[in-house]
Amino acid sequence: MPKSWKNDDAGRPNMGFLKGKSVLITGGTGSFGRHFIRRLLGTETAKIIVFSRDELKQSEMQAQIADPKGLMRYFIGDIRDRHRVSRAFHGVDYVIHAAALKQVPTLEYNPFEAVLTNIIGGQNIIDAAIDQGVERVVALSTDKAVNPVNLYGATKLCLEKLFVAGNNYAGGKKTRFGVVRYGNVMGSRGSVIPLFLEKRATGVLPITDERMTRFWITLDQGVDTVLFALHSMHGGEVFVPKIPSMRITDLAQAIAPDCKLKINGIRPGEKLHEVLMTEDEADRALDTKDYYVIKPLFQGWKGANWNGAKPVSDRFRYASDSNDQWLKAAQLREMVATLS
Repeated sequence: MPKSWKNDDAGRPNMGFLKGKSVLITGGTGSFGRHFIRRLLGTETAKIIVFSRDELKQSEMQAQIADPKGLMRYFIGDIRDRHRVSRAFHGVDYVIHAAALKQVPTLEYNPFEAVLTNIIGGQNIIDAAIDQGVERVVALSTDKAVNPVNLYGATKLCLEKLFVAGNNYAGGKKTRFGVVRYGNVMGSRGSVIPLFLEKRATGVLPITDERMTRFWITLDQGVDTVLFALHSMHGGEVFVPKIPSMRITDLAQAIAPDCKLKINGIRPGEKLHEVLMTEDEADRALDTKDYYVIKPLFQGWKGANWNGAKPVSDRFRYASDSNDQWLKAAQLREMVATLS
């Protein structure tokens, strides 16, 4: 683990390594992209590029996010278009790949579209980054990529494999690829919180299964994890943050304690519990205190020294139902209060 990685006085990662760098975020108008960019605007980053396909969201973002230093650039484009991606990557140092289709039922009904964006789009990112000499690329993945039971998870599994192998394709060039894998993001678009907030006025909250558990991560924690990966990666690693689990019933209690729960059953393509690291991955995983780092199966490129990191225990499994960190209803209530 690089010795230069330190937190600032507020406990946040020191972002000095971004000084003078040009950073591009695909899907930059999404929940993560907006939060990541707000953090970047407080650094000495030379340029921040938003790459996305919706001109309305870009226009709204320009109006909502102040840019007194004139660091922001907005590129309209789709990651399915390799030529446009390549043009956008010209002169870029770091890329955060957050663009994806992720609504599970929609992707089950439109599988070709999921493949074109989440898999072929990922390949375009890799090819363009190598061709344009981008230094580092971090792709965002999900716990649903582990032993996937729906198409969204399967496309993210493929994306992870592509980005790990992208280091082989880079060959002697400087471009390196890494992956960040984490669980449900609190307050992101499509999360269960907006649904519960909407439904509490009816007096009834829909619950899939009372036993259901999920990993829970804030947007700040997600940004911290990406920054750690961007700074520390050698190439080919999958970074997994140590985050708490929560029970869906505790979340319902935190948002609407007076509501009745209506059990609807687990939906197609949904798991009772999620996994962030399997026993097989644990055989090549390291513990860096705040994160697990899963090393690639094959590594023909230079760089693999993680000073101070320790191997995880034999056959370790990082799952939401067996986690040693849990959020209680009171903690969840405090977190939700910042969103509602």
